[in-house]
Amino acid sequence: MASDKKVRLGVIGAGSWAVSNHIPVLHERDDVELVVAVRKGEEALAVIQEKFGFSHITEDYREALGHDLDAVVVASPSSLHHEHAKAAMEAGANVLCEKPFTINPADAWDLHQTAEQLGRHLVLSFGWNYRPIGVEAKRLMTEGGGVGDIEHVMVAMASGTRELLKATGSYEGAATDFMPEWDTWTDPKISGGGYGPAQLSHAMGLVLSLTGDRASQVFALMNNVGARVDLHDAISIRYESGATGTLSGASCPSAANAIDVADEPWPRHQLQARIYGSEGQLIVDLERDFLWHYREDGVDTKVELPEHAGLYLCDGPPNALIDLTLGRDVPNRSPADLGAKTVEVIHTAFESVRAGALVDVPGVG
Repeated sequence: MASDKKVRLGVIGAGSWAVSNHIPVLHERDDVELVVAVRKGEEALAVIQEKFGFSHITEDYREALGHDLDAVVVASPSSLHHEHAKAAMEAGANVLCEKPFTINPADAWDLHQTAEQLGRHLVLSFGWNYRPIGVEAKRLMTEGGGVGDIEHVMVAMASGTRELLKATGSYEGAATDFMPEWDTWTDPKISGGGYGPAQLSHAMGLVLSLTGDRASQVFALMNNVGARVDLHDAISIRYESGATGTLSGASCPSAANAIDVADEPWPRHQLQARIYGSEGQLIVDLERDFLWHYREDGVDTKVELPEHAGLYLCDGPPNALIDLTLGRDVPNRSPADLGAKTVEVIHTAFESVRAGALVDVPGVG
């Protein structure tokens, strides 16, 4: 693509999150042309067109893909991600896909293979992978000596999603004027589940990027507390490498995340990952902007990070989509194969709950 040409962009699923994050980020770029927005509801579409200046609006994603798009943001309900992302790539566009990537691992791997076969860039919406703490943690694991052979991985996350997943309120950071139907979050056939796909996919998107590993077996317990979907998750994982791990998630009331930092756009997620290996350990605490790398050969580094380095912001993925489309030499820190590995963990966790047993990840081993 010529350097002076604008990226022709479409948005499939111009709902709450796309309107509050992806579209504003892309609207600020002078190398992006907002061509078409897709969602249900003519009135909402008209508001979006007036606010952001899309040339076209439609309720039909197939019509949208006829506008010779270079890039597409797929932020539709999770159950439609495979259909929409695949169609966009086949129409010639690079794609940013919201998480959870898909509900079924086979669909996720199919999108990965489609991107490779067609030579498309497929970026997942894992914002933490692009934040300073995520970037430096990755460097320490790949270029800074790592921790040796990874033996155990502990991940714990909590965030203020209880009202959203119980269908009694909204979620901080999302555009409440464009809140989706409750079923988008609370009908497992549409959402894939509750806290697992909605939030733990973020955590695993970061952690699996750091370890480069893949789950092979999963055992899970979940607590719905009267909701249609899981609010709390306790997951044990055996990885391909032989490492063991735990993944814990809690959906807490929104106020439980509040901290006294006036200039933060919304309260902090509580997320900590600890990676233990044969030669050391890495501790990543995104709530407290804390990153510690220790090795038995004398490395003992508490990394100095910029303020709010672990705050969840999601400007990295949409900007990466545009930069990659323009042919710039930037890393895709959230590629499709990583997204597929996160789907495997969450999907197999639900299979484990249904079976009441340890379950093998399909296609692994």
